[in-house]
Amino acid sequence: MARKSVLEKLVDVQPKAELWWDSSPLVFASWRRRMIEKSADPAEMAAWLDRLYSPSNLPTDNLFRGVTTNPRLSFNVIKDEPAYWSNWIDGFIRSRKCRDAEVVFWETYKEIAGRGAQLLRPLFEASGKTHGFFSAQTDPRLRHDVEKMVAQGLELHALAPNVMIKIPGTAEGYEAIRRLTARGISTNNTVSLVISQFVACMQVVSQGLAQARAEGVDLTGWRSVITIMSSRFGTQGALEQEAADIGLEMNESDVRWAEIALIKRAYDLVRRNRDYPGKILISSMRVSPVVNGTARVWHLEKMAGADIVYTLPPSFLETLLLKVPNLEFSRQWDAPVPPDVLSRLLRIPYFERGYREDGYSNGEFNAHPALVATAREFSAATRGMVDFIAERIRFSLD
Repeated sequence: MARKSVLEKLVDVQPKAELWWDSSPLVFASWRRRMIEKSADPAEMAAWLDRLYSPSNLPTDNLFRGVTTNPRLSFNVIKDEPAYWSNWIDGFIRSRKCRDAEVVFWETYKEIAGRGAQLLRPLFEASGKTHGFFSAQTDPRLRHDVEKMVAQGLELHALAPNVMIKIPGTAEGYEAIRRLTARGISTNNTVSLVISQFVACMQVVSQGLAQARAEGVDLTGWRSVITIMSSRFGTQGALEQEAADIGLEMNESDVRWAEIALIKRAYDLVRRNRDYPGKILISSMRVSPVVNGTARVWHLEKMAGADIVYTLPPSFLETLLLKVPNLEFSRQWDAPVPPDVLSRLLRIPYFERGYREDGYSNGEFNAHPALVATAREFSAATRGMVDFIAERIRFSLD
């Protein structure tokens, strides 16, 4: 019998769990080729990847059930085929005689998103519109502008019915999520880092759904997910600094436990909330920690068996499939964080506040250090795509 991949073993523990590709599907073929070239067993790797996603499979036979993207990941599509996309962009610039890099950026982003969404459309239809969503993010530089996020969300959703709008967990983002939900548009609340963001998202989604039902909006094919950016809480915030401030030594396992404690609490809240018919989505996972000389993947292992979504970027998948292919899973999502570990973590104000349902008001989300750092990173990456297009404008119209 053929050996199962590490991802197939994860899904075996909970068949309702969903694996999503965290990149544009337009780059999957080239990534697949590179992975096969790197593998010690090319035939096995090809079989693993073809079971993950292959256009020749029946849509419901692919392990991948959805896609998450953003402008940075869309820029990778251009880098993957620079000659083709440079030609496409140049043609758009010349036909529209457009010198505005922001306009060309947005139209290019929509073109890439639209093509990706169409690749998932067969799964969307074959699954009864429950899977096959393409999560496209609004411009992260607009995270404090409700009107522009909603307008961009409407434009992106118009590309295909399976486009889910990714909105950041800022105070303004939650109002945008409420308005889009009221229109029956699926949303993905990204850059969620603390428990009070989950509370806020569930509240606005419930409000939006109530409005949609009252106004007779068709909710067929509607979904909501809340993305918890696991490792970003521990590595881009103040966890280790505040621990040091109180004389508490933190090792790699402690940082991972802090993130897992938040994930488990968020999952429990979502699972018990009858007014919120959505799922938790885990992103930003790491192969970590190293225990007794062996690399573990606690972000996967400690939540195995949960009915959640895992979104998997190419770099993380590469490490899983090449470095830890023998990883095994058992149901652990309902195993509590060790009491002594949780007690130590709760001494750290940064963690204790993030762990509480009322730790932050909506207005305070915008200043969370991990959110600020993530937003800056995503905004800079978006600016990189705009700068590339500005160069094409100079080349095409000079």
